Amino acid sequence: MPCPLRIAMVQMTSSDDVEDNLATASAMIRQAAADGAQLIATPEMTSCLVRQRDRALATARPEAEDRALRAFRALAQDCGATLVIGSMPILLPAFQPDATEGGKEDDGRRLANRCFVIGPDGGIIARYDKIHLFDVSLGAGESYRESRTYQGGAQAVLADIGPAKLGLSICYDLRFPYLYRALAQAGAEILSIPAAFTETTGRAHWHVLLRARAIETGCFVMAPAQSGHHADGRDTFGHSLLVDPWGEVLVDAGRDRGVSLFTIDLDAVAAARARIPALGHDRHLTI
Repeated sequence: MPCPLRIAMVQMTSSDDVEDNLATASAMIRQAAADGAQLIATPEMTSCLVRQRDRALATARPEAEDRALRAFRALAQDCGATLVIGSMPILLPAFQPDATEGGKEDDGRRLANRCFVIGPDGGIIARYDKIHLFDVSLGAGESYRESRTYQGGAQAVLADIGPAKLGLSICYDLRFPYLYRALAQAGAEILSIPAAFTETTGRAHWHVLLRARAIETGCFVMAPAQSGHHADGRDTFGHSLLVDPWGEVLVDAGRDRGVSLFTIDLDAVAAARARIPALGHDRHLTI
């Protein structure tokens, strides 16, 4: 018997205005639910996207106090859908900074770049903190150092959402295939890769990396993205993608903000893995 699942991806241009982002995301989530979506996914930094450390720290709240998270939990219950809120900045307790990582100029405050999977009852099914932090210099004055503001996660997370098992990740994680192989070997059928990929790296690598992760694991890949010019000065690539386990792009949302929907057949996972059973062919090598 086919196992259909109706998926929606929300493509946004988030700013540092939490209330505005919440209103925008909520309207699109309601639209997706009205169109029959059972699983609705939003991009990285849905509730607030800001590069400046002081502004990010001033805006974020601890999980228990985060208004956007409370609103999304209520919205999931109201819509009767499972939400994957791609990520939100969550304020963590301060730690004692290492002098080599900023010394006296580092006050020890950090955020988590945290994904939330919320069930149709409003309960939190799973949390995932982005493991790999985006510390890069792309040239032409474009650089990012997430580790100044964020604390990386240490745990891969597999979420059971009922119809399927969902492997969680965020943006820069995409470049580390061992994470997705581990998730697939643990039972993931859909890989969630919400992102705020830069315009520069998106043009060069976004499509090929997402297709590769699908092909390597025999999973569906669901990658809702930020798109456009943001208030903090960055430009993101957009092109939210849904890729099937054989590597075919089922949905490419282009550059416009909005909702993309598609009904997948989860039986395609087993079919792809039967054709190429590479997940069981690992060899552990030493050099």
